[in-house]
Amino acid sequence: MKQELLSRAECTAMRGIAILAIVLHNYCHFIGKIVKENEYQFFTSNNDGLWRVLTNPDELLPVHLLSYFGHYGVPVFLFLSGLGLVKKYEQGDKVATLPFIRYNYLKLLRMLIVGFSLFIIVDILTPGRFQFHWYNVVAQLLMYINVLPTPDKIIWPGIYWFFGLMIQLYIVYRLFLYRQKNIWVIALIAICWLLQAFCDPEGETLNRLRYNFIGGMLPFGLGILFARIPNVGTNCSHVGNKTFPRWEYFVALLLSTTLIVAMSFWYHSWFFIPVFIIIGTISLVKVMSKWMLSIITWIGSISAAMFVAHPIARKLFITVAWKQDIYDGLMLYIIAVIALSWAVKQLIERIPKPKL
Repeated sequence: MKQELLSRAECTAMRGIAILAIVLHNYCHFIGKIVKENEYQFFTSNNDGLWRVLTNPDELLPVHLLSYFGHYGVPVFLFLSGLGLVKKYEQGDKVATLPFIRYNYLKLLRMLIVGFSLFIIVDILTPGRFQFHWYNVVAQLLMYINVLPTPDKIIWPGIYWFFGLMIQLYIVYRLFLYRQKNIWVIALIAICWLLQAFCDPEGETLNRLRYNFIGGMLPFGLGILFARIPNVGTNCSHVGNKTFPRWEYFVALLLSTTLIVAMSFWYHSWFFIPVFIIIGTISLVKVMSKWMLSIITWIGSISAAMFVAHPIARKLFITVAWKQDIYDGLMLYIIAVIALSWAVKQLIERIPKPKL
């Protein structure tokens, strides 16, 4: 009998952990005096800042850590996306390319259009309005904005770069990896790594690559490979069984955390941090108590709405951190994000789901 390493609830809990990391990161890194992350480029100055706050911690240490490491929720989503595609499309009838791309584009657009519409209304009504241009709005809605020059300056809210990344990965999966041998997945991961490995760590070329599927191929490919493992696979549609003792997950969580921090200080090891982010997230889910797992699973169930809604709340509450107190603003922001996400989820569900 096939053992399942992850249950449906655990997959959803992983989404909950990932979205919490992203939501908190996207608030904390907007605060000027807080340590910034190395997400698209590798800045030694950011690592120097991390080392400074680790060796001389103060009351803002949690905010520094969320700012620097929180963006690693994205690889968890990419891992789960790769896993889900294999389970949905590689166990039944073959799906044609164009219907597959159309379906997944509309699935993403269904979320994007609600969040983006609400955001631009709030953005216009609050100080610090962004200068939108029609051609960039079209590129955002058609999800090719990532490939344009200086994506970090034209994508707003910046979090929505994820939609362009996902549609690229869907296309790459269907054209090159769908029902192909695992060696194709491994080869594409290696090619994408090599394309980045020889770039200037602080250069624009690396920035452009990591805004697109090349930067996300490692965790996405790991999800595909993980889902195809025989005998100890995963099925997020059923209740799973833990295949390892709980203490082993504790050890894996501790080792992963240590390696994530250590690998952050070297350019070539930095590329492979998502591997240990995924291992650490799986381990964290496995060692959670039942009551904590239920809370995180509920958050995971509204993760899509939280993703598109939290930039709206950030625009409204970031000024509290700037003018008053960082933790006051953070608390108000969290409350607003949860409430707004529930409302956004209701709006998204009123839009008809696309059909394959």
